[in-house]
Amino acid sequence: MPRRFRKPRLQPRQSATPEVEYIEVVDEGNRPIAVMPIDDVHAQALMHRAVVVLVYDDDGRVYLQKRSMSKSRFPGRWDLSATGHVKAGEAMEDGAIRELHEELGLSATRMHLLAEVSASASTGWEFVSIFTAGTFREEPVPNPEEVDGGYFVDRAELDCLVAQFRELLTPALVHFWEHGLIFPSASPALPPADS
Repeated sequence: MPRRFRKPRLQPRQSATPEVEYIEVVDEGNRPIAVMPIDDVHAQALMHRAVVVLVYDDDGRVYLQKRSMSKSRFPGRWDLSATGHVKAGEAMEDGAIRELHEELGLSATRMHLLAEVSASASTGWEFVSIFTAGTFREEPVPNPEEVDGGYFVDRAELDCLVAQFRELLTPALVHFWEHGLIFPSASPALPPADS
């Protein structure tokens, strides 16, 4: 009797390439004009939106992250606590909350807007909203796909890093430091982060 073979079920093909991330391209007034893949936006140096979340400890030190070596832009350089692009259709604060959790495993339900920075070559043509969720008592848990580690630094330590080791830092970190946006001197005491 001949053997009967079952026809194999076809599985959907698994892609080895990561999912394409779409972001909004904006004009000089930070108004959306198109939605494009992030790699195309960077390749063409088009203006777009990004967020930075500054994480502070009880001593007022800011957390610096070391960017993963797998990152396409500035791999292995030191950067601000949590940074990232705002996805198409996403609110700035929602993007900040998402990036904080994705990169450092920290949760917050609300953010405090510290500053808005216009797009320029120094920011990588990004309109940047700088947020904080306040002070965290828990230690960040870096996501190894995004971050290779990190530590808290005070104003004097960051001043030394910028003066002596600028090539190890992202241009945006240096830009924000030089414009007094990382340790705002006139800001009131930071509230504790959401639990």
